[in-house]
Amino acid sequence: MNYFGMFLLTIAMFIWGSSFIALKIAMIDLGPFTVIFLRMVIASMCFLYFIKDFLKFNFTKKNIQLLLLLAFFEPCLYFIFEAKALQNTTASQAGMITSLMPIIAGIAAGYFLKEKITRRLIIGSIIALSGAILLSSQATASEAAPNPILGNFYELLAMVCGAGYTIVARYLSKEFSALFITAFQVFVGTIFFLPFFVFEYTQLELNFTFNSVASLFYLGIVVTLGGYGLYNYALTKIEASKAAVFIYLIPIFTLILANLILNEVISFVEIIASAIILAGVFISEFSPSKFKIKRVKKA
Repeated sequence: MNYFGMFLLTIAMFIWGSSFIALKIAMIDLGPFTVIFLRMVIASMCFLYFIKDFLKFNFTKKNIQLLLLLAFFEPCLYFIFEAKALQNTTASQAGMITSLMPIIAGIAAGYFLKEKITRRLIIGSIIALSGAILLSSQATASEAAPNPILGNFYELLAMVCGAGYTIVARYLSKEFSALFITAFQVFVGTIFFLPFFVFEYTQLELNFTFNSVASLFYLGIVVTLGGYGLYNYALTKIEASKAAVFIYLIPIFTLILANLILNEVISFVEIIASAIILAGVFISEFSPSKFKIKRVKKA
């Protein structure tokens, strides 16, 4: 097991968990697609310095097609579904649904990438999934979440796109750097969401408050560059099916941050469910043989 890759994935999951909080805050004053477009613009500006280095890569027709497929999955479709999800459900509930993605990604990785799906991975995934289901069972309608069931369904669709992204990114990581893959995503995302931004700008009243602008820069720099950069780099160290299991950490980080920042209440059942998710991740990723003490034969 590559422990450095595991560390990078854990940090990436914390950053992604915090993105639900930042999105919720930004969408109070701005339209959902305005938030997505501007975060892409901010991230794109950070990558302009590296364009000359990106041109050194060998671009084949197949690689270009896969890069476009990657960007189509995420950020294009992924952020459309996630924006709709956060309009209808709480940040903590949306974060919980992300735990379904490893199941989809694990099956897809076994089929498309021929990666071995171990019994330990299956058992751990089932345990973590049961924890996610228990968490989602707490969903109730409120002013911040007018239709949690619909919102959770949109987040599920986002996870399907996330699984597709993980599979394609795993293949492309053999040809391109994590920095380039991340940059390509935000450049395509900026172009893709431009029409959505123009529509909202002409139809909605947008308020660029301090909180919304601060959230945009956090999303554009820390989440987009930091989160995706760490995740894409970790995929060069760890198989896609195993890396995807770390997604189970997102609902836990989101749950804690939503309580601390958004004052979303955490119930006792949600705490138990979070512990179940962590247990599933541990079982999936850690082999008992790693902790066995070797006996030394006496002469």
